[in-house]
Amino acid sequence: MTETNLFPKDLTRSETTPPLRHEPEAPENTPTNPVRGWGRFALICVPYFWLLLFFFIPFLIVAKISLSQAAIAIPPYLPLMDWSKGVMGLWEVAKSWSLDNYIWLKEDALYWQAYTSSLKIAFLSTVLTLLVGFPIAYGMARAPRAWHTTLVMMVILPFWTSFLIRVYAWIGILKTDGLLNQALLFTGVINEPLIILNTSTAVYVGIVYSYLPFMVLPLYSSLEKLDTTLIEAAEDLGCPPWKTFWRVTVPLAMPGMIAGCFLVFIPALGEFVIPDLLGGSSTLMIGKTLWIEFFSNRDWPVASAVAIVLLGLLIVPIMMFQRHETRRNEGDM
Repeated sequence: MTETNLFPKDLTRSETTPPLRHEPEAPENTPTNPVRGWGRFALICVPYFWLLLFFFIPFLIVAKISLSQAAIAIPPYLPLMDWSKGVMGLWEVAKSWSLDNYIWLKEDALYWQAYTSSLKIAFLSTVLTLLVGFPIAYGMARAPRAWHTTLVMMVILPFWTSFLIRVYAWIGILKTDGLLNQALLFTGVINEPLIILNTSTAVYVGIVYSYLPFMVLPLYSSLEKLDTTLIEAAEDLGCPPWKTFWRVTVPLAMPGMIAGCFLVFIPALGEFVIPDLLGGSSTLMIGKTLWIEFFSNRDWPVASAVAIVLLGLLIVPIMMFQRHETRRNEGDM
């Protein structure tokens, strides 16, 4: 029995067909470009050099001053290092360091009242900013796409004006014969002017107004990416609008809420300009206390100790914010 070729001859490969040419494989240990390697190293070193120059070194200087003692001198603290003695001069200065300034902060109730008052004002201001900023960000995200750029520009527009000028403008609005009282008197809402300036209410108003964009922009970034089909699905399943908002919209906007709260709380905790101009002497915040110690009392060691403790309070929310951002970036990948 003879074998038959199941494939036509024209479909089979000709014996004279040259074999397929394979590209040479790259060697595993290919040497990298040294110029490119140095470029990457320099790019990585730039932010670390920036932090070293403008954060770590000033922090060490402030920490060193906080361990010194106040004196009538220039600068107003002792001891000063004699650079001509080299390492021995540094050792002589280190031997005279003490924790007396930190003990003074612990024993004096004024500073702890300033810390607790700052935490309270910063926390309540963050909550108020969230309550005001969420509807704004939600309205921006649900607006027609053609309006988004204009709405974002309107939120950013106050940053084009000096922060100090914007705070001073609230003095003309909130004072006894200011625009707000004049408008309320004209409409008959009140019979006598309200006392708002130089109170805690004015501080809350100033902080919420000044830091509102820091809350709106992260919220808008999260709400703008919201999948509307999830809301439609919840409505089709019979979920009422308020429950859809609470069970669908709010959880999906949580990353923006957390980022906005941190961006408002951290700078509000050490705020100085707003409580000084709008709060008057009745408002006690650690930023104002720090300024008084530095420039009025000229007690640099105590002021430096206040700054170190304040930095310690800020490290916790900053680390939480960085951890949240790291997790968020890993989730987006």
